[in-house]
Amino acid sequence: MYWNVVDAKVICHLELRMTFADGLTGRVRMLPSHLRGVFEKLKEPTMFNELRVVDGFVSWPGDLDLALALAPDAMYDEIKQKGEWVLS
Repeated sequence: MYWNVVDAKVICHLELRMTFADGLTGRVRMLPSHLRGVFEKLKEPTMFNELRVVDGFVSWPGDLDLALALAPDAMYDEIKQKGEWVLS
């Protein structure tokens, strides 16, 4: 699917650069206010830096992934329209 993530890199703590299957690239920013519940673990830079792409999703150890935050197609659409997706 076009919204599958094929590559993701940490730009700095709480910011990622992502590339989708169709070549679209963009940025994801996670505001500290978003880091609650299961995402609270990402406040730790070491954990955040353990970013990986698994089966087309941005994820971290412990079954934590961005699909938990919002549907992957919504993330893709936001990046396509604005160049970035901000999780607040």
